[in-house]
Amino acid sequence: MQLDADRIYVNDGHFWTSAGISAGIDLALALITDDLGERVARAVARQLVVYYRRPGGQSQFSALIEMGSARGRFKLLLDHVRRNLGAPHRVSDLAGQACMSPRHFARAFQAETGLTPAKAVEKLRVEAARAALESGATSLQCVANECGFGDAERMRRSFHRLLGVSPSTLRAR
Repeated sequence: MQLDADRIYVNDGHFWTSAGISAGIDLALALITDDLGERVARAVARQLVVYYRRPGGQSQFSALIEMGSARGRFKLLLDHVRRNLGAPHRVSDLAGQACMSPRHFARAFQAETGLTPAKAVEKLRVEAARAALESGATSLQCVANECGFGDAERMRRSFHRLLGVSPSTLRAR
């Protein structure tokens, strides 16, 4: 077995290996796919609130995990954003939902999540769009609209900024 730094996990015959907790989850899903099929593995991923497959170069990216530590005052707000990705989600609107002034909200949100509100919304949108494309969504424009980007070009720029690939490249993988 040889080291492949761009792989999340490696299957070399009877030997499977990964490093890290997130990669271990990816490995477990691959084992489930190997033993029980893709349908069961997708159901398990959905139950765990993780994505079924992450591309090799993005092993550390997960907005859901990254912001999952927001348990306190922003957990319900993040859940609301996840359920309503198509809404504008301006800082003033999010601050109003959190019953805070926009300035205080922006500082408190960043202190708790490690991200600005705009970056958090963008990451959630990119991850939702990525999941839609990986599950076979046919139209980039439809995915862009459903995930709140407005158009495919804005989604493409966000994908390049956060994932380093275009949506069409990701879908082709």
